[in-house]
Amino acid sequence: MGSVTTAGEAVARIAYLSSNVIVSVQPSLATDSEFSGVLRELTANKTSSLVAKGLPEILPVRHNADPLLSVFQPIRAGKLTSVTTTSSILIKSIPHLYKLAQYPVVLHVSVQPVGFPDFSDITSIRQSGFTFLQSETLQQCQDIALTAHALAIKTGKGVVHFFDSGAIAMSKEIPYEDQNLVRQVLDLDAAASYQSTKSEENTLYADDGRTPTLSVARSQAIVTSGEPSGLVSPPEDGKTLPLPDRTSARESSSGSSQRESSATSGQSLSSGTTVESLTTKPLASDDIYRFATQIWDTIKEATGRAYDAFEYTGPSDAEAAIFLFGADTAIFANEIDSTETEQYANVGILTARLYRPWLGATLAPLLPKSIKRIAVLEQVRRKTTKWGPLLLDLLMSLKSSGNSPLIVGYQLGYITKDTVQQALRGVFQNLLIEKPIQNLQIGKLDGPEGQQNQSKLEKPTLENAYTKILDQVFGQRLHIANQLGANNAGVSHDLSASPEYGFGSLVARKEHRKRFVEEVQTASKRSDFVTNNPQQWLGKWAVEAENSDKANELAPEVISRLSTDGSATASQLLASKSLFFKESPWLIGSDAWAYDLGNSGVHHVLASGENVNMLIIDSQPYSERAAADAARRKKDIGLYAMNFGNAYVASVAVYSSYTQVLEAMIEADKFDGPSVVLAYLPYEKESDSPLTVLQETKKAVDLGYWPLYRWDPHGDEKGEPNFKLDSERIKKELEEFLRRDNYLSQLMKRHPEFSANLSASYGTEVRQLQKRKAKDAYSKLLEGLAGDPMTVLFASDNGNAENLAKRLANRGKARGLKTMVMAMDEYPLEDLPNEQNIVLITSTAGQGEFPQNGRTFWEAVKDSTDLDLATVNFAVFSLGDSHYWPRKEDKIYYNKPGKDLHARLVTLGGKPLTDCGLGDDQDPDAYQTGYADWEPKLWQALGVDKVEGLPDEPPPITNEDIKIASNFLRGTIAEGLKDTSTGAISAADQQLTKFHGTYMQDDRDLRDERKAQGLEPAYSFMIRCRLAGGVATPKQWIQMDEISTELGNETMKLTTRQTFQFHGVVKGKLKPAMQAINKALMTTIAACGDVNRNVMCSSLPERSGYHKQVHAVSQKISDHLLPSTTAYHEIWLTDDETNEKTKVAGDAVVDNEPLYGPTYLPRKFKITIAIPPHNDTDVYAHDIGLIAIKGADGNLEGFNVLAGGGMGVTHNNKKTYPRTGSMLGYVPADVTHLVCEKIMLVQRDHGDRKNRKHARLKYTIDDMGVDVFRGKVEDLWGQKFAEPKPFKFDSNVDTFGWQKDENGLNHFTFFIENGRIEDTADFPMKTGLVEVAKVHKGEFRLTGNQHLILSGVPDEDLDMMKDLLKKYKLDNTNFSGLRLSSSACVAFPTCGLAMAESERYLPQLITKLESTIEEAGLRQDSIVMRMTGCPNGCARPWLAEVAFVGKAYGAYNMYLGGGYHGNRLNKLYRSSIKEDEILEILRPLIKQYAAERNDGERFGDFVIRKGYIKATTEGKYFHDDTAEVESDEE
Repeated sequence: MGSVTTAGEAVARIAYLSSNVIVSVQPSLATDSEFSGVLRELTANKTSSLVAKGLPEILPVRHNADPLLSVFQPIRAGKLTSVTTTSSILIKSIPHLYKLAQYPVVLHVSVQPVGFPDFSDITSIRQSGFTFLQSETLQQCQDIALTAHALAIKTGKGVVHFFDSGAIAMSKEIPYEDQNLVRQVLDLDAAASYQSTKSEENTLYADDGRTPTLSVARSQAIVTSGEPSGLVSPPEDGKTLPLPDRTSARESSSGSSQRESSATSGQSLSSGTTVESLTTKPLASDDIYRFATQIWDTIKEATGRAYDAFEYTGPSDAEAAIFLFGADTAIFANEIDSTETEQYANVGILTARLYRPWLGATLAPLLPKSIKRIAVLEQVRRKTTKWGPLLLDLLMSLKSSGNSPLIVGYQLGYITKDTVQQALRGVFQNLLIEKPIQNLQIGKLDGPEGQQNQSKLEKPTLENAYTKILDQVFGQRLHIANQLGANNAGVSHDLSASPEYGFGSLVARKEHRKRFVEEVQTASKRSDFVTNNPQQWLGKWAVEAENSDKANELAPEVISRLSTDGSATASQLLASKSLFFKESPWLIGSDAWAYDLGNSGVHHVLASGENVNMLIIDSQPYSERAAADAARRKKDIGLYAMNFGNAYVASVAVYSSYTQVLEAMIEADKFDGPSVVLAYLPYEKESDSPLTVLQETKKAVDLGYWPLYRWDPHGDEKGEPNFKLDSERIKKELEEFLRRDNYLSQLMKRHPEFSANLSASYGTEVRQLQKRKAKDAYSKLLEGLAGDPMTVLFASDNGNAENLAKRLANRGKARGLKTMVMAMDEYPLEDLPNEQNIVLITSTAGQGEFPQNGRTFWEAVKDSTDLDLATVNFAVFSLGDSHYWPRKEDKIYYNKPGKDLHARLVTLGGKPLTDCGLGDDQDPDAYQTGYADWEPKLWQALGVDKVEGLPDEPPPITNEDIKIASNFLRGTIAEGLKDTSTGAISAADQQLTKFHGTYMQDDRDLRDERKAQGLEPAYSFMIRCRLAGGVATPKQWIQMDEISTELGNETMKLTTRQTFQFHGVVKGKLKPAMQAINKALMTTIAACGDVNRNVMCSSLPERSGYHKQVHAVSQKISDHLLPSTTAYHEIWLTDDETNEKTKVAGDAVVDNEPLYGPTYLPRKFKITIAIPPHNDTDVYAHDIGLIAIKGADGNLEGFNVLAGGGMGVTHNNKKTYPRTGSMLGYVPADVTHLVCEKIMLVQRDHGDRKNRKHARLKYTIDDMGVDVFRGKVEDLWGQKFAEPKPFKFDSNVDTFGWQKDENGLNHFTFFIENGRIEDTADFPMKTGLVEVAKVHKGEFRLTGNQHLILSGVPDEDLDMMKDLLKKYKLDNTNFSGLRLSSSACVAFPTCGLAMAESERYLPQLITKLESTIEEAGLRQDSIVMRMTGCPNGCARPWLAEVAFVGKAYGAYNMYLGGGYHGNRLNKLYRSSIKEDEILEILRPLIKQYAAERNDGERFGDFVIRKGYIKATTEGKYFHDDTAEVESDEE
């Protein structure tokens, strides 16, 4: 058994065992209290509560965020609730305490500050109706915490258990609590009874008169006042048992203490034995004491430790005593016990264990009759009366008892072991004189130096997302009235940060400015100035003083004139010169540092009608609890404000729509009256990453928990709607809701759970109903059929398990079985025990997890305790990869879902038809090998293995079939776009739309939550442009920006293929987006699909003339290899009203594919051009790589041709591998497009069309051999390749900053991290680039490394352009060489293939490495690092010096040894490692590289020379000699 070492641990453990819900009050969500770490550890260990079913719920709440508000919802729902907190929250929570006292709530209070606690926090709330218990030792903390919970359950009344965790006696270790004793003390039946009832109270601020009562016999219902029975007088010998564990010298077992104690031991009242009718009576103090003594008797019987309401230690003939309250009792007791003189021989010590109710009647009999004087030492620093609260209690108690010793009060200050002797001497010198002085101060009242009384308020870094936007929008005009940390004379930071204080200061500031304007008006009419200039300007300004734009425009001029005048009046006005500016006044309400109790600050502002803007930040993440707890939902402040009718209201979320936040803040500032901007910033703790906040925000906005809207009550006066809804996904539902009646009244009347809780519960019910109806309907169809039933359930991520299940069901049907097939999560689990035969097929996701559409089913089966499958026959087949997790310790993940499911069904009584079938991707036919062995055994077990005359199965539909049947890429795309019942298109059309430049995707951040709500995935489309060489005009840039803002997700992606990519385009906006792109004279056709895609070209800013020649070739190749089908124009460019096609240059007129044919290419085809010495397009990584060769005259001469490069791989499938291109030879520039055509045609005719994983050109060349392939190309071309010309590459990264070309034009390369163009609070990049495009006269060049070049700036525009870049922070290229050389694909949340994060994670990983880079002196050194979310290789990771390729969420394969020039593949170094392992590997490796590299040696070369990895000489050998050998053991 372990031991308890702190008071917080002792209390937290008891609270955990005795509660359904624990509200853990913390300094911040990221900072632990003395309790929270223990609570979190118990939860992590899955320790069960004694009163909750399973684990109790832990609710972390900030100390300043009205924490007791979180108690009402669970306690009223019948959940036993406790609070662990410091005393700092108590006084602010008084409005709640009076109500909570009538519920069985337990508050465990650590009195603060530690070391010198102020017990006035306790005495200030002593009349709130709670029972108060005090602990002074660690053992008491454990026992009294248990007492508190048992007493709350027995009495139905709130209990405050308080203690000083810094006291000396808290330092002694004690054993863990005895759980049998805890069970014995807690009345579990009474607890269950309370849990089965729910309070009907529904308001916080009106008391319905609830009071705890007792059921008693009618004869006992009327009680007379008097002393509780069973009091024990002090023993006659004057010796008593020692008080247990009061000090280190007072061991209850030793009996060696110099001082003894007595304790009252009230006995329980015996009830009559006759049968009487019951009635109820209000709970009285005697009842509380009776229950307490029963609890303490139980503890004493089990442990020997005695407790009572008051405890006295000392001789029975003592003449004086000290009553300690708040003091460290052990310090005083030790001093009294250890003194060698007889000075304190006749002195006793009194303490209160049960502080409220104050049972004074039990105190007098406890004291020896010989006591003549009592010193009351109270550590109460804030005194509201002349006499201390305990002194008054004691006076009343002893006066009424007739025993009236002289009582002297002392205010106790800071006492230590070193000063206690002097303090005691002072106490007794005063106590024993004839007329003692009352309220004498003992010790240091200010406490120890440097002590802080409470947690310091801090603004979380995450909140900068909003405050920086305020700063950007309003600049010097911004005035935050309750700015955290502002210096206000005589006002504490905590008070000045409150919204109420801020509002008061704004009102005062407004009055001050009003007086200032009057002073200016008066001054403008007098001749008090040296010159006339100030008068004229002051007059102009006074007229426009309330017009923000004009007043702020005039202010600098006015101040300038006054500064040069020199008169007394000018000096007087300049003393308040800031008032010349019309400020934008803001109040900020924040959960973290400016929490508004009861939203009173909002009411004050609205009721005042003042022109004040409020930004209210809500950090509550979406959850069903948050949705249900209406008291905490700040979004309802918006409805409250709208009902006022005089306020502008906006609900915004910066991680959902940055543009909407800007619009809302600007509109709020312009609105003449109160404005409320509700800002969503969800996080569990302040240290959460922006990625976590982004995911939470998307979930809440998408599901309607946090709708985005703007409300302007004067909108109709301007001809605009009052209400604007900005949440795209719920727009239709809410518009229909608002149209139902007057939308304002409907909004105000709506149930608090609307949109979130209602959506959750309704969605779940709908989902269950859908499952039931679907299954019942199908069952009805099967009733008339013969044969045994067979239900087939599948869990599938990539479709393999689903296809297998459907094929099995069809085969079963052919054998006479009544089959039904559905996803596991679609199946109503309650039907499982009634199945006769059930087959379950699952693939393996992540680290041995169930696929997404089987997780809910598995969790239910795993946790079920009442499923009886004794009559159920079952079979399980699982799909996995035995080498996916190569390390021996990870082999358990191989087919884990299937194995676990099989074992669980056996445990539940099911009868297996076969052994668990295991499909392995490493087998010759992948999972089909194992399946072929397993299926016949299933038919045999079902008795249908001998069936004859089975029909032939149609072959599965392949991509080749889809292309042939598509009528030159038409399919049913046009029809699918018109289907408004879903945001998706058909599976076949999803393949065909790729040829048109768009992929269907869904938001994977929202996938689970939408599924739980009964909604389809959040489908949207990615659109990729075709932009040869990545060159765009400024006008095109502006048009692309508009498309992303109006039709996409407000961001653009610059891809590794030098083009624009848009995400988040919903189906209804897909056609308008395509038309807008074509209107910009771009296209999307053949940007994806089995065709030649976007042709890349080196950007080469320093040689613009040469670049122009090479770029022309890239454009020629692109145009030459463009598909000829007219389907693109039919589907996308037809006007919906006139059905007329919108034509652009180069339209095809005949529907024919002379190059591609009806089946196009076997797989995608990519071409790139590199211009030495820059390999910035990774020329070796593409199907065709063209290396530009410059002639002696400096012009383009021709190209060296590489063929067979390619990046796509499948994890652990060694038949797939990346490959660098093979050199075919040299060709002249004028025939290059023809050579590319012939290479493509050989691939068209010889590429593998049966196995798409073997269909790329790289496999065709390896299968043929390079020489044979070259010969076939030459045969088609009719000419021979010449010998390749010499060339040299220096790097494959971009050169950042300004460069000048041979024509004297300037070019600037921007650093665009991972190609994402967006606005953030820190960096308004997207806005800045639009402003640049508006004035730029040259062109934009997109680079193959996802960056951007501002190309062709003349010298006369250079200064203007530099100023513009600086204004928007676009000129910053001061990043580490590692960051500048990094690249990542999109991955989550939109890419359906992603297994791990990439674009959103790589910057974080680099940040964690940069300190090591700095230490090693490598900040300026380029190391090429790339990351992808899957092995398809969009960011070309296999050529990087360091690469990370996603394996599962949070886990990556690490590759080392790529060539810096992009000419050598890397190799696997470690498999399936997470961040901590990545850092553990890279940090020392980077340091070693810095210390031991040769001159000019690159990182990729270094790791090969040092033996970390072997060089990959050819793609075929990519999987050979890896640094990590896979284990074949399972």
